[in-house]
Amino acid sequence: MDVKIAVVTCSDTRSMAEDTAGAALEALIAQAGWTCVSHVVVHDEVDEIADAIVRAADEEAADVVVTCGGTGLSLRDVTPEATMRVCDRNVAGIAEAMRAYSMTKTRRAMLSRALCMQRGRTLVVNFPGSRKAAIESWEGVADQFEHAVGMMAGLGH
Repeated sequence: MDVKIAVVTCSDTRSMAEDTAGAALEALIAQAGWTCVSHVVVHDEVDEIADAIVRAADEEAADVVVTCGGTGLSLRDVTPEATMRVCDRNVAGIAEAMRAYSMTKTRRAMLSRALCMQRGRTLVVNFPGSRKAAIESWEGVADQFEHAVGMMAGLGH
């Protein structure tokens, strides 16, 4: 199954050229044999992040939108709030699995506010912004993306 994934990096300090976490996720998407339908960098602003998620889900028809960054405790970290604004249903198990897997690498993973939610037939997953943490989070959950996309498409369990 080809899974269409959009990457939305949320950062006030990174450009596309400096987005090592987003670039790593693009490489992992390709390694899995899936398609990266878009990759953008937006500022840590709720409206910008929310608009990018909606565009990826509704206009680019992404099956999965992976946000990158903005999941910590800084007052500028607003990716979970943007995700809640534009999504319908919580998929708590994926965020829990990311944190559990990441906790095997660093106890600081418990400070993540990352969410996973559903917007219609699109899964939106908040990944951390560092390259290392984004890769580790991918390792912890990406093997479930095909099944999740199939379920959202009505293919059942």
